[in-house]
Amino acid sequence: MPEKWVDWNKTTRSKDYRGSASFATFMIIGPTCFFLGILFAMFPYDFPLLWTKDPITPAYLDQLEIHLKFIHQSPPLIARVLSIMVGVGFLGFFIKLFRASESNMLFDGASLVLYLIGVGVYVANIVKGLRMVSAGAWHRDDFDPSTVTARPGDPLTGGEVILGREDSLKVMAASNTILALVLVGVLVLQAGQWYAERKDSEEFEKLERMQKSAPSSPVAEKSNKKKQ
Repeated sequence: MPEKWVDWNKTTRSKDYRGSASFATFMIIGPTCFFLGILFAMFPYDFPLLWTKDPITPAYLDQLEIHLKFIHQSPPLIARVLSIMVGVGFLGFFIKLFRASESNMLFDGASLVLYLIGVGVYVANIVKGLRMVSAGAWHRDDFDPSTVTARPGDPLTGGEVILGREDSLKVMAASNTILALVLVGVLVLQAGQWYAERKDSEEFEKLERMQKSAPSSPVAEKSNKKKQ
């Protein structure tokens, strides 16, 4: 990899090393935990769709649909806060990966890939599903739940296939689960960076103690006697 992207001389003990104790790390962990909290709040609604074999009643689907409509039709301030939190996470990654060390490229680079996957899942599946729920796509007169067909020229679907209400809500629930696993992976990688730095520091301190306790060479002893 070109040296303009990676500083191969930078180590975990360098002054300009941005590791697990840097403020940029908290800019990554904070939004990640924030999004995990939102997903945890959605888990009671997703659980009956994915993790039980009990039949799903229409009343439950109606309740879930009302909940999702309330989320999507929340005040614009909510969406702005969410966008700001996503941006803070990206800013933290860019700070840590500027003139990155080998450790930054390994842990923070992999974390950024997972973060991008999470944003992609959110935009492609969750946001699109919320728009469908909010627009009442399954309650339109021209919607036939017995057929799954594309709607060319439909501004709501963009010509894509519309699944039934239950299947669409299951896709959203599965997307929430995937997103949660991806965000947990980001936290695991950041924790792995902290552990690697700790082991590196312990090995360095152990090496320093060995060098101090090791007997000096005969040449060094003679030079010390001459100085005295």
